Amino acid sequence: MNLKFYSPKSDVLKKYIKGYYFIIEDNEYDQVIYKTFPNNYNIVTVMQNISLHQSDNQIIITASKEKNIFSNIVYRYKNPIEIFYQKQCNEITIYFKPLGLNFFIDKLEPFYSKDHTRAIEFDPFIDYKAEMEKIFSIQNREEQIEEFENYWLSKFIEKDFSMMKILIQEVETDININEIAKKNKISRQYLNKLFQKNIGKSPSEYRKIHRFRKSIADNNQSKNLTELSYENLFYDQSHFIKDFRELTRKNPKLFFKKVDTEKENVWLFI
Repeated sequence: MNLKFYSPKSDVLKKYIKGYYFIIEDNEYDQVIYKTFPNNYNIVTVMQNISLHQSDNQIIITASKEKNIFSNIVYRYKNPIEIFYQKQCNEITIYFKPLGLNFFIDKLEPFYSKDHTRAIEFDPFIDYKAEMEKIFSIQNREEQIEEFENYWLSKFIEKDFSMMKILIQEVETDININEIAKKNKISRQYLNKLFQKNIGKSPSEYRKIHRFRKSIADNNQSKNLTELSYENLFYDQSHFIKDFRELTRKNPKLFFKKVDTEKENVWLFI
């Protein structure tokens, strides 16, 4: 499965969306299986003419007998998820930055209150499925991208998240989380509430995943695991390995050997 990861052309969308990719229905490939690992993005996927089945840490995608548009959101997962395509389908997947989706949807809490261990059905706007169907019907990729970006721009809502941006920046450091709350004159409980409401996970969970993802990005610039551990604010190498195993189910050395971390999508194909 060869994918091109597109960065938004719109300067507005660049602030809130890391990027997106397209998959085209392909009858040459009967099956594709890969594992994806925890991150702090909100991942929205739109698929055409499929059925989706879920079990613990696995999503199975099959062709549907009926025409449909199916969309889901994954916002919080602590373990690798295995994605199993019994047949490749038409798909658009969008990676919204932390806080990003809040600028397009009035309230995300109804989605964040659902079972976070699964992909949740996502149908945020009255015209959403009809417009996605139109976008899938466009054959020229550049025209498709223009229509896709214009649609999301039409849903943009200006909001003030200045306090949350400060809190996120501080959680991404090694400052004690209780100290972050104290510094910003709020309680630890209220800090947790703000993160759950606006990002869908706790500050400590966000920090753990941020360190993990940064260590993946920094891997090629580090001499060894010890250096990588300290560069990414882990207490020591054992702390790094413990968190890494928890989030990937693999030892870091084995993970870096098997997974191409140079790509935008850090996946393990099976």
